[in-house]
Amino acid sequence: MNEVPVSVVPVEQIERAVGCEAFERFKASTSDTRRRLGRSTIWHINSTAQGGGVAEMLQSLLGYARGLDLDMRWLVIKGDPGFFELTKRLHNNLHGYDGDGGELGEQQHEHYEMTLSGNIKELLRMIRARDIVVCHDPQTAGLVPALTKLGAKVVWRCHIGTDHLNDVVDRAWTFLARYIKPAQRYVFTRAAFMPSQLDHGKCVIIPPSIDPLSCKNQPMTPEVVQSILVKTGLIEGHNGQADPVFTREDGSRDQIQRCADMIHLGRAPKPDRPLIVQVSRWDHLKDPVGVMRGFAQYVSGENASLVLAGPNVSAVADDPEGMQVLEDVETAWRNLPHEVRKHVHLACLPMADRQENAAIVNALQRHATIVVQKSLNEGFGLTVTEAMWKSRPIVASAVGGIQDQIENEVHGLLVDDPTDLHAFGVALKRFLHDPDFARKAGERAHVRARDHFLFTRHLSQYLALFDELDPNPRIQVA
Repeated sequence: MNEVPVSVVPVEQIERAVGCEAFERFKASTSDTRRRLGRSTIWHINSTAQGGGVAEMLQSLLGYARGLDLDMRWLVIKGDPGFFELTKRLHNNLHGYDGDGGELGEQQHEHYEMTLSGNIKELLRMIRARDIVVCHDPQTAGLVPALTKLGAKVVWRCHIGTDHLNDVVDRAWTFLARYIKPAQRYVFTRAAFMPSQLDHGKCVIIPPSIDPLSCKNQPMTPEVVQSILVKTGLIEGHNGQADPVFTREDGSRDQIQRCADMIHLGRAPKPDRPLIVQVSRWDHLKDPVGVMRGFAQYVSGENASLVLAGPNVSAVADDPEGMQVLEDVETAWRNLPHEVRKHVHLACLPMADRQENAAIVNALQRHATIVVQKSLNEGFGLTVTEAMWKSRPIVASAVGGIQDQIENEVHGLLVDDPTDLHAFGVALKRFLHDPDFARKAGERAHVRARDHFLFTRHLSQYLALFDELDPNPRIQVA
């Protein structure tokens, strides 16, 4: 098990992003809770330190929590390939999809528990009775009974789910319920995700958030945006008037050093060509092939290009399907007509430096004419909120938490059926043909992100939850 290093971030620096009034409300909402929590250690446990929204949020939340003088720490569990194949199956099933179609029987329980047993031994040497522990997602659910038995105050946090229950969803929750029931609270992104197998009286709704000053969301001038994208090979041109620079979490300035691995025909898009962008993991649930086909069938005749960007697939430890999905996307790309294919670009972004990767994504989203998130299902679209913060017009599927982020026709355009490629194409062309509407939607989206989806609200809700936990949990005796 690895502890992830997190830098202390002074909370005062957030004032310039959220405004004086909102910052004062944040300080007032957290001051008493911080005092009551005292020197309690708060642990977050998940399955990866990079490559995914949970890891991104934890970096920011823990940094600012430490800036509030809270002892908040982050641990990452270890597992073998079979364990992560199983948890990816659970991930897909909780979204309502069969995934690899594998079993969730007693043999899978045995492998799941055996893998986590080594992690538990390490945890019991680190965590004390009455510490607060937040276990994130299916990978960590099996830790809950042992931590509860120790006497820790345990919260299980689920970032995924679906509004449409079926037998596949039900069997995944049945698999997990035996592990997570002892937790004091269960945290979900939206009420529709709460399963019947759990006590709804112990459920709490806390939507995710972004950090507006992180490498992925910090302000960038148009000149720096262009310089970064040229340096990485995502667009054609010259660095021009600025260096490809960004500000690291410790406040130092650095330059982009690495290039994206590009799959495309001929040259990268020119800087002045309208760019439609989807940034996500290489995951079938993000439907990158559907995005490509919708663009090919209904938008390729427009003066626009498409970029599908995701992480280098070897860098995301807890997602064993990434390589296969990327191969499927490349196969679909090669089957496109030549004239269409030259306007569709696949980009694997470098992951060797997490903050550099975030800065590249920041530049790509800021340069985008339209940001897309055409997921088949989505717990919460962090890329949607990132685009909202950057005032970009957004076309997304009306699924899961995205419905809570965007009001259709106000903050962006939602496609009711994510498999309806014609409706997807119509939405893209509407923004391309009506730049004034696109601009106003982006401006309204920024205000909504500022008011509802920044880390200040998120951290305040977490601290209020911790304050409500039983201060003297009963230590269970075997």
